Amino acid sequence: MKKPNGWHDMQARPRLAGTGRLAAAAAVAAVVAASAAPAFADGAPPLPERARVKPTVVLVHGTNVDSSSWDGVAGRLRRDGYPVVVLANPLRGLSYDASYTKSVLRGIKGPIVLVGHSYGSAVVNEAALGNRSVEAVVAVAGFLPEKGESSAELVAKYPGSTLARTLTTLPYPRMGGGTGMDVYVKQELYPQQFAADVPLRVSSVMALTQRPVDSGALGQKATGAAWRTVPAYDLITSDDRNIPAAAQRWMAGRAHAVSVEIRSSHVAPVSHPDAVTGLIERAARGGTSADATLAATGGARTWLLAGAAVGITALGGGLTAAARRRRRT
Repeated sequence: MKKPNGWHDMQARPRLAGTGRLAAAAAVAAVVAASAAPAFADGAPPLPERARVKPTVVLVHGTNVDSSSWDGVAGRLRRDGYPVVVLANPLRGLSYDASYTKSVLRGIKGPIVLVGHSYGSAVVNEAALGNRSVEAVVAVAGFLPEKGESSAELVAKYPGSTLARTLTTLPYPRMGGGTGMDVYVKQELYPQQFAADVPLRVSSVMALTQRPVDSGALGQKATGAAWRTVPAYDLITSDDRNIPAAAQRWMAGRAHAVSVEIRSSHVAPVSHPDAVTGLIERAARGGTSADATLAATGGARTWLLAGAAVGITALGGGLTAAARRRRRT
């Protein structure tokens, strides 16, 4: 029987259509396989399949507050499963306070995230030096000093601090002999100077319970910069009347710190515990080997997807060429 004109085309088109469907299915399968395949950089499954040890978060308060200033942050961290140590900063001087902090760190097993508020961040910077367990340092309305810098000179680097006019001093006997000077914030000026965004009923009590700092502490110089070897995070307080926000930004930029800026007074742990907790937990996630594995897993998976895309492109090109040859015949 004589075959109708166009018979070859009528047969070829269904075959090509079927081939196209198979190619499309193969392409989809390749993409799905690439995205679902366990592309683990170190042969281990990603979180949450592999348990990750959460670091212990050590909270160090600053001057003219006490450890209760961390209550809101500590409670949130505990709720989220983090071990927490709230350290009572002696406030006797940078060297002594850092040595005391180091003694506390020696009793902690596993990874540590060190968090300091205000002057406490200078203490954290000092205490972290040479400690391999410290995986991140976090400054909250505080300092990221370089070797040879003091907190006092960093405050003075930019204009805007009104702290000096609110201070008063009282002598105290030093344990080793002699007399030191304790520095207080005048109680009637404390709410506006330290805690303008905290309810007065709270800030007025903070003024009563404030822990004074030795007058020489803020002038003592750092012996190193922990942020040069340890990831740094910084919460900048734009409404701070103690440490100018410009100074905080400058330090964060120099340290290449992961930074967050919020509208807050100096006592951000009290007035904005959610923001402070969020940055600490970000530091905790970023400072562990498991998170590094997860990041590497993502990279490996990206390369798998790229490889699949190249393969699909090549397959599509080959099928197109075959189809054209069939049409010519």
